[in-house]
Amino acid sequence: MKDTVIGVDLAKNIFQVHGASRAGEVMFRKKLRRQQFMQFMATQPPALVVLEACGSAHYWARELAGAGHEVRLIAPQYVKPFVKRQKNDAADAEAIVIAARQPEMRFVEPRTEAQQARGVLFRARQRLVHQRTELVNALRAVLYEFGLVVPQGIAHIRHIEALLDEAVLPEAVKQECLDLLRQISEQSVRIDVRTKKIRMLAQESENTCRLQSMPGVGPLTALAIEAFAPDLQSFRRGRDFAAWLGLVPRQFSSGGKERLGKISKAGQADIRRLLIMGAMTQVNWASRKAPAPGSWLARMLARKPRMLVAIALANRMARAIWAMATKQEDYRDPALSVAA
Repeated sequence: MKDTVIGVDLAKNIFQVHGASRAGEVMFRKKLRRQQFMQFMATQPPALVVLEACGSAHYWARELAGAGHEVRLIAPQYVKPFVKRQKNDAADAEAIVIAARQPEMRFVEPRTEAQQARGVLFRARQRLVHQRTELVNALRAVLYEFGLVVPQGIAHIRHIEALLDEAVLPEAVKQECLDLLRQISEQSVRIDVRTKKIRMLAQESENTCRLQSMPGVGPLTALAIEAFAPDLQSFRRGRDFAAWLGLVPRQFSSGGKERLGKISKAGQADIRRLLIMGAMTQVNWASRKAPAPGSWLARMLARKPRMLVAIALANRMARAIWAMATKQEDYRDPALSVAA
């Protein structure tokens, strides 16, 4: 165990560094420019360096680990209660050290370059999808002003093209709509390129191929888990992983009485959203083709709303993903396992 704890408040140009012993005795307080930071840290003996999990934190974690330090990342919301009165960089750096000394504190797993690269690709596709949706909505709004109503969704673009050929519109409006259609087409091409890259990357890793053996988990979900989730071995059980994703009920318990509310949504939003979407596809399929009588899904659909069943199924999927990753096994259908 390192004797010195160094808290670093990261910024673009000026870093605040606070060093203290394990007992809490202050050793130094320094304000360093970006160019001076690594030079100073390289002269320090190996220490426990703690950073807030914010922008550039994963990069600096790799750099500091290469300099021989033990690096941990801590969520900003866990640091805030330890800030004394005035909020400034020096107080933040000191609060990081105090928070890191708490024996029950939880830390964020630093990401590798490969994980960050996959995350950038995933977010790039997500950004393009949002931009395309914005363009489609703008086009629908223009047509609505001239009495043409088009349902939501990218699937109705062909219908819009047919409307523009037939409708009598001012020339300026028609040209603007055609320009929006060209932009939507360009965004669709960019999205398709990134989707193909994601599918290729999802086939390269043994772990992502294993995850795709589960119904409701495709290349996007598998890559998101690989990019944004820490090593699943760090969770003690599947429920801990589901809680990290925000798929467990929020508690309002007091006086020995348990009160459970909606899901907490206190975790990784991208993976949670994709798991719920994958679960919803299974629920929709079950409404068209009845699931096996007596199965968990059949019992839940008989007495609960479909959206609630989808969220409960997403929770089960998260637990199964943890089991598959920790045991290095492909997905096994529970119904087939019981039948065997």
